[in-house]
Amino acid sequence: MENDVGRLSDPGLLILASLAGGEKHGYGILEDIDRFSSVRFEPGTLFGALARLEREGLIAALEPAGRRRPYALTPSGHTVLEARLATMERVVAVGRQRAARSPLEVPQ
Repeated sequence: MENDVGRLSDPGLLILASLAGGEKHGYGILEDIDRFSSVRFEPGTLFGALARLEREGLIAALEPAGRRRPYALTPSGHTVLEARLATMERVVAVGRQRAARSPLEVPQ
């Protein structure tokens, strides 16, 4: 059985990371996130997160292309993404350093 403790699944962060690669519509965002993170969430989760990120000024809805509405990362969204990634890098560095130590014996 696989352990999902380390599974990255924050929809907002994943959407920001996806849009950092260029504008995309909802389905394109879902597919991109699945490709780079192996995380798949429901459309309701996606559209709720898109609405929140748009309200916060981190992404912008662009003119619809047919039935699809593309989204783009804003400068504020880029700044937030960079800050979140820097925090994650610190957590990874500390986690790797601590994991490299020999495991502690757990009392029985």
